[in-house]
Amino acid sequence: MSRIALFFGSFNPIHIGHLALANHIAEFGGVDEVRFVVSPQNPFKQNLSLMDDAVRLSWVKEAIGDYPRFTVSDIEFSMPKPSYTSDTLERLSSLEPGNEFVLVMGGDNLASFSGWRRYEWILEHYSILVYPRLDGPTEIQEEWRSRITMLTNAPRIEVSSTFVRKSIVEGKDVRFFVPQRIWASVRDEFVKKNR
Repeated sequence: MSRIALFFGSFNPIHIGHLALANHIAEFGGVDEVRFVVSPQNPFKQNLSLMDDAVRLSWVKEAIGDYPRFTVSDIEFSMPKPSYTSDTLERLSSLEPGNEFVLVMGGDNLASFSGWRRYEWILEHYSILVYPRLDGPTEIQEEWRSRITMLTNAPRIEVSSTFVRKSIVEGKDVRFFVPQRIWASVRDEFVKKNR
């Protein structure tokens, strides 16, 4: 059985913060693999202007390269939209009953976790690793502590996909915030989209 950390996101685009966190979890988080689950639509970000699913998926595949402890999944592309984490967890567990899945979330999501669809079911069936944000909560509710671990030693790289997109549209060269192997594609796609 493999212990697999599921890192959900739109990855619009994937950036160095995503990769550094995933690398930390893979090497220090007690998991065998980190799987990037590319989401077609976040129910809390319905107005987000997303690049095409296939483009974002290709960026993630290219960005993770041949690092053996990273994989990528497009499972949510074939699921009803908006996609809900609980539904995806249930589907993955039924497809891969021999694996143990662990949910990765940011501290900002922890703050709103009780508003998630079937959050109590998630807590009952899955462990959660939380990446603290500089401006987010660092305390875990008492009743959740047996299922949630705060990644207090993870490096904090405060960069966001929103920052990358906005900077590109403003004509800024932010090549060092995005993996080198996808920088030209990311820049060109967002420039083209915002003409």
